Amino acid sequence: MSNESGQMPDVAMVLAAGLGVRMRPITSDRPKPMVEVAGRTMIDRALDRIVAAGIPRAVVNVHYLADMLVEHLKTRNDLDITISDETEALLETGGGIAKALPLLGDAPFLVVNSDTIWIDAWEDTLRRMAGRWNDADMDALLLMQPTIQAVGYDGRGDYQVGPDGRMTRRPESEVAPYVFTGVQMLHPRLFTDCPQGPFSMNLLYDKAEQAGRLFGLRHQGDWLHIGSAAGLAEAEAFLKGG
Repeated sequence: MSNESGQMPDVAMVLAAGLGVRMRPITSDRPKPMVEVAGRTMIDRALDRIVAAGIPRAVVNVHYLADMLVEHLKTRNDLDITISDETEALLETGGGIAKALPLLGDAPFLVVNSDTIWIDAWEDTLRRMAGRWNDADMDALLLMQPTIQAVGYDGRGDYQVGPDGRMTRRPESEVAPYVFTGVQMLHPRLFTDCPQGPFSMNLLYDKAEQAGRLFGLRHQGDWLHIGSAAGLAEAEAFLKGG
C-alpha cells in the first residue's frame, strides 16, 4: 500500500508483551492480554477491532508466558497474525515497535495496546484515525480521551490538544485535559535513529512534538483503562451496564 494521507493501513500492531504486574494475582498464571473482561479476552477484543476496521494483518509482540498467548492466537482465523518475539528481553513500548518494524512495512501503521478497550459512538475509530492521517504533517497521531471521561483512570492526563490537533505534553505539576488511550497511528520515519534495545515511546512522542508533527484525535465514545484488578472490575461493571 502507498502511504498516502487518509488511506487505511493494511497492518496493525497489538502491544501484548507486558508483565501485567499491577494485575497480580490475576496474571500470575496468564499474560495480561489473556485476562477476560466481560467474557472475552483483552487480546481478542483488540483483534476484533482490527478485523472490524477491515485490516487484514496484525503483528503481536509477546514476552511474558508467551507460549500461552501464541497458542491462543492460533485459534484466530479471521486475520493474518505474525508474532514479534520478545521472550529474550522486554523492550518496552518503543523498543517493541522498533523491533517489529521489518514486519510492519514502510507505510503508516496502527498500534493498539492490548489492555485498551474502547467503544465507538458512531464511526469506527480506526477508520476515523486513518481518515484523519495527513502524511505531510504527521509522524504520530494519538487517540485521546477527555481525562474526566476515562473509565478506570485516575491520573493527571497526558496532553493538551491545540485547535489544529497538534499536541503539547502536560507540564509536570498540572492536570491535562486529555489522556492517551493506547491507540495510535505512526509513520516508520518516526523511528529513524531511535535507540537500540528497550525504550519508551514517550521519547519519540517528544521528538515528534518538538518537530510539530505530534497530533491528537479526540475519541468519540467511551474508553476503559484496565491497569489493575480494580480497573478490571470497573470495566466489567461498565460493559455489563452496571
